[in-house]
Amino acid sequence: MNPKVDEFLRSASKWQAEFERLRMILLDCQLTEELKWGQPCYTFGKNNIVIIGGFKEYCALLWVKGSLLSDPDGILIQPTENSQSGRQTRFRTIDEIDRLQATIKAYIYQAIEVEKAGLKVDYKSVPEFDIPEEFETILNGNATLKNAFSSLTPGRQKGYLLHFAGSKQSKTRTARIEKYIPRILSGKGINDCVCGLSKRMPSCDGSHKILKD
Repeated sequence: MNPKVDEFLRSASKWQAEFERLRMILLDCQLTEELKWGQPCYTFGKNNIVIIGGFKEYCALLWVKGSLLSDPDGILIQPTENSQSGRQTRFRTIDEIDRLQATIKAYIYQAIEVEKAGLKVDYKSVPEFDIPEEFETILNGNATLKNAFSSLTPGRQKGYLLHFAGSKQSKTRTARIEKYIPRILSGKGINDCVCGLSKRMPSCDGSHKILKD
């Protein structure tokens, strides 16, 4: 047991009992317990296997390479339509966890075999993501912006494309694009720090720039 996870569990304001039960199941499978990204993470041979996470309506096991697992029991949920690797198994009660204990262990052992085999997720490349028509039109009319976008890393490009395409209405897509044009021109990704105060880039929206005052 990792003392950092002990502290995480003691301070959990919700799902504490469920977290404890999931922890016992995972440790029983001889996984190494760590705290990564502020969450209990369970690894095999230094490779991330599964993470315990808590949400408003449920707690979950977050399978890092869930898309590579077979799912005969139908317990793996794709969290968003653009999730390429991760999958979730969701719980709302300890009884649900107990009923699925054997199944959870079977999936853990399957995930371990995936790591032993060295299997990798075949991620879609940036060109395989659709460029919203509104963004393509703006890029074709603004060579500076087009060059700036092309100069971004593939991950940053993908972040913008997914965000722009996330709205069903053309008006909203256009508004999103216009909002982020200055950020693209500055070479920043959608979550990169824009105020220079973040010590943990990315995941900064610039909102803490008020600290400069």
